[in-house]
Amino acid sequence: MAISPARAAAFEVLLKVAGKDAYASELLHSARFAKLSTADHGLATEIIMDTLRWQGLLDGAIARASSQKLARLDTEVLIALRIAAYQMLFLSRVPARAAIFESVELVKAARKKSAAPFVNAVLRKISAGRSPGVESLDNFAAIRSSGDAAALAANASHPEWMVRRWVEQYGVEATRGICGYDQTTPATSIHIYDDRAPAELAASGIALSAGELLSSARTVVAGDVTKTAACREGRAAIQDEASQLVAFLVGHGKSILDCCAAPGGKTRLIAHRNPQSTIIAAELHPHRARLMRSLVRAPNIRVVSADARSLPLSRQFDRILVDAPCSGTGTLARNPEIKWRLKPEDFADLQARQIAILKSALAQLAPRGRLVYSTCSLEREENETVVEAVLTHETQFSIGDCRNELAQLREAGDLVELDLDSLRSGPYLRTLPGRHICDGFFAAIIERRL
Repeated sequence: MAISPARAAAFEVLLKVAGKDAYASELLHSARFAKLSTADHGLATEIIMDTLRWQGLLDGAIARASSQKLARLDTEVLIALRIAAYQMLFLSRVPARAAIFESVELVKAARKKSAAPFVNAVLRKISAGRSPGVESLDNFAAIRSSGDAAALAANASHPEWMVRRWVEQYGVEATRGICGYDQTTPATSIHIYDDRAPAELAASGIALSAGELLSSARTVVAGDVTKTAACREGRAAIQDEASQLVAFLVGHGKSILDCCAAPGGKTRLIAHRNPQSTIIAAELHPHRARLMRSLVRAPNIRVVSADARSLPLSRQFDRILVDAPCSGTGTLARNPEIKWRLKPEDFADLQARQIAILKSALAQLAPRGRLVYSTCSLEREENETVVEAVLTHETQFSIGDCRNELAQLREAGDLVELDLDSLRSGPYLRTLPGRHICDGFFAAIIERRL
């Protein structure tokens, strides 16, 4: 029996995620796996993403069944064990014997043949000790009932240090919501750029529901929107609703700067809302700038390759977006590998870069202009602390209350009817996974008086 294409793909992707700091979602949509059948691509995606989401729990099950410490196992062996353990504990439709056999074959194919008997023994022990298909239900119930950070971290398969931070900042109940959301497959949201697109998507078999936050957003209920003409031609674009909302906060201006633009979703949305404006989109990495030029279809966007910490621009702009590079802890449902890579000591370097970028961008802001500073991080060090540190000695700038802008967006029909205060943390925008059905985003509106 040959290794199935789905499991071979899952093994390859997880190896790259572990060894090259790659992102699973990007690898899954690369040309390398474009020829997988719809069924195989779906199974590979499920195995990859949920293995990453539940990695802590899976490693605990493997450790209890193993005669060796996990730190001593070759990466290929550990990943093969995780793939099979996930299928046995979470997928009732997959026979345990098939999961075990294919993981043993994966180890052999990876030139770790001597480890095959060990893998077989560990997996058979796991299989004998657990009924398939109930692990996920047990753990979601445990997440909802966890009373302290340690139990919540264990049940939700998150690093304990991360959960403790969230409990301190947001409270236990909100942290349960964050962790529970992180362990689910997030909905696919799209932005509609063409009024004809919804009917066209429906005719293509795509089922949509209304957006949670924005009237121009839709949630994909069924179907693969990426294969539709509307998506290929840019009349509908995949983008999380919180990300869309940040672009809306930028507002309208004649000259607009997007400091950290790639991959370009916010840039394009800003350009669509400002068709008569000149928009400069800066991106540090030349290859990402080139890709953005090919993907963003808007005649008023000029992409430049530049470091946002020292922008080579002499002009000022009346609207600026600083969507700063960050830890991404608000996107763990989509990028679960982040929670296993990130370390507490990483925040100091991230914060230093964020402060440098924000200072540089403020120097480009015209009098009476508006700058939106945003991240997809849940961490105070990358959000409020950055804004307040930069503005402490800057008397010509002030923080605007995002509620005013949200109210205007609602009055204009862009924002759906909802409790505006649920989107606020003081004067700032804050979306929280679990409280909102979207990624966790932070945004500050900074205005220049002079």
